[in-house]
Amino acid sequence: MRANYTMQRLFVPDDLAAGSSVPLGPEQSHYLANVLRMAQGARLLTFNGRDGEWLAELAARTKKSMTLTIVEQTRPQHPLPDLIYCFAPLKVGRLDYLVQKAVEMGAGVLQPVITQHTQLSRIGTDRLRANVIEAAEQCGILAVPEVREAQKFSSLLADWEQHRRLIFCDESAETNNPLPALKLVQEKKLALLVGPEGGFSEGERKQLRDLPFVTAIPLGPRILRADTAAVAAMAVIQATIGDW
Repeated sequence: MRANYTMQRLFVPDDLAAGSSVPLGPEQSHYLANVLRMAQGARLLTFNGRDGEWLAELAARTKKSMTLTIVEQTRPQHPLPDLIYCFAPLKVGRLDYLVQKAVEMGAGVLQPVITQHTQLSRIGTDRLRANVIEAAEQCGILAVPEVREAQKFSSLLADWEQHRRLIFCDESAETNNPLPALKLVQEKKLALLVGPEGGFSEGERKQLRDLPFVTAIPLGPRILRADTAAVAAMAVIQATIGDW
């Protein structure tokens, strides 16, 4: 069943079932009342990442709070995509874009990775989660991707599950075509690793290429920004060996 894009969608953490009441916090109440100007009795769609999508009605409204009544389920819950997106965090504005597009493109887990050339030393996971939820609300997504705490590059590889293929974008590849390398991938469990704005160091690139569960791919003849490379890589992976 396809998503309904004509109605407002709202993520709520509460359990959802027919007839249940869901109190909204100050920020969501303000958004519905003062930005969208929804009146009592207005209807919208809600989801929590567990119970599917539900039609809800604005049952009570005050100046500072709102309560929804859950009416009926409109779509069953979708499973979380089994694609791990590993990325070196970028500057804040571009990081927001990168996270939102990863959600839209089918990432099930977002894993920040601290590489040698990563410019950010502290990663605001709350901001990442907020961007994940916003993307899910806007794009009709029901399975909300997991945001993990940042890991160092060496720790990520040391703890890697060997049966999951890790694909990384290698700007030093000798060819421009990623398809031949991707067509050799046999594993169903996949992950993508995109480096920072300065690229991977030579040591990191060698370490990746020496691992049996890693596949290096190029992304064409042009140098792409890290956020552009992320979208391009996810598109080509999903179109060739992913869920497209």
